Amino acid sequence: MKPNSLSIITLSLLVPKTATSVPPSCPDYSEYSKTRHEPFSSGRYALSYARPPLQCRTFSSPEVESLITLMESEISDPDLYRLFQNTYPNTLDTAIRWRGNSSTNPLEELTFIITGDIDAMWLRDSANQLQSYLPLLASSNSSLSSLFRGVINLQSRYLLTSSPYCNSFQPPSESRIPPSANSAADSDDVFPPYDPSRVFECKYELDSLAAFLQLSVSYIQATGDADFFSSSLTWLPALKAVLETARSMQTPTYSPEGSVLPSPYRFTRLTRRQTETLSNDGLGGPVASGTGLIRSAFRPSDDSTLHQFLIPSNMMFARYLGLAASSIVERCFGDEDAGSEFASALLKFSSDLRSAIETHGVVPVPVLAADGSATRTETVYAYEVDGFGSANLMDDANVPSLLSAPLFGYLAASDPAYRRTRERILSQAANGYFMKGPVISAVGGPHAGPGMAWPMASIVRIMTSDDDDEIAGALKELLASTDGLGLMHESVNTFDASKWTRQWFSWANGLFGQMILDLRARKPHILRQNFQ
Repeated sequence: MKPNSLSIITLSLLVPKTATSVPPSCPDYSEYSKTRHEPFSSGRYALSYARPPLQCRTFSSPEVESLITLMESEISDPDLYRLFQNTYPNTLDTAIRWRGNSSTNPLEELTFIITGDIDAMWLRDSANQLQSYLPLLASSNSSLSSLFRGVINLQSRYLLTSSPYCNSFQPPSESRIPPSANSAADSDDVFPPYDPSRVFECKYELDSLAAFLQLSVSYIQATGDADFFSSSLTWLPALKAVLETARSMQTPTYSPEGSVLPSPYRFTRLTRRQTETLSNDGLGGPVASGTGLIRSAFRPSDDSTLHQFLIPSNMMFARYLGLAASSIVERCFGDEDAGSEFASALLKFSSDLRSAIETHGVVPVPVLAADGSATRTETVYAYEVDGFGSANLMDDANVPSLLSAPLFGYLAASDPAYRRTRERILSQAANGYFMKGPVISAVGGPHAGPGMAWPMASIVRIMTSDDDDEIAGALKELLASTDGLGLMHESVNTFDASKWTRQWFSWANGLFGQMILDLRARKPHILRQNFQ
């Protein structure tokens, strides 16, 4: 379980510094990131310089450093530049826990990336932590490209040898880093069973499988490196494991005769938090047959689903399954009849899943007048459905979310159903997890609770908006939300910026940098504004 308390307590998960290439004299970034360091930015927020000393950084990229220097002339506001300067390289500076090669195949690169303040590798987080560096992947020969290949290879190993139902994993044996203890998982009853020396936590999340596809597709699209996939001994088997898992999780709760079907996955945990376990003795909420949707036991926030057909995760899976089929399987394995047939099967699965989303994930909602009376109905995307007619009309802050659907390319930001959905998501009157306040107003979720807005959701709002005023307003709030530390937190109290969760959240930091580069391409005039 990721931390979700206002009192930030660093998990005692970091192994001794001798297990990394960072000198033992370097500070523990879990503590370093909680205090302010000079030189401060010259803006009103006097933001800390949060990058660790040069010798204490876990990876160095000349391309990244050149871009950071270049952006100083393109970002006018000193606080905004400091945020970019701190956040964009944060994964490279702090989270590349180990790099090396497989003990059984010296040509197989491996990269173990931690999330930040938790010394484990999430499929979702590690894929997203590298997304911000995609514009710098000019070829397959760069050190950044090696990082991508190393993560893809290690994710393939996790899917094949640990469990495709699990979401976060321990260091590879080659690293000689000892496994981390996860006290929150001590009382797990999970099926299929897993080895805790390999798995950190085993919450089945459909978006974790989609993240493997996303990272693979992103890499080949950026580099054109088809040889990497065609020569890999593990990538295609891992893809088949992903497909088999997704198909198994289309299993409904009941047979046509009414008997309860065996579930491919179960999860229970002794906990005080409802979102940390599944109802019905680990089965989760019932789902109907014949929908074509894929179940997800947990959300991208690592919180349990209310209804297991999680629409944003189905959207993301459909999107990247189709792209993996066309850009990798057809290209790298299409010369073989079996490869061509497999690509066709993937494309059909993707198409069928899209149809299922549009059939079951779009639901009618009343449009209310000022007096609360319903004037008409309109259709929007539900966050979760069960196939029986029930729908959860909310959104959560983590990606994939409904708000982020254009970001991962499922649909266009101009799509009418998306526009209606977006309006509800960003309304406190229609979304119980839209958190509003004078510091920051953004989508939150059950993971951090009411009153805690997620900067990640504000970043996604910016990246899916074409409205200059909306973008500038959200940027101002992000500048005000760091408590002077100059990093993106997991969540922030909407009335008090000094109350927040997670001081070291590498994915959110990288996403902020990714957003700045997106604005540089779409709306460079906004980066020239002064927000003082």
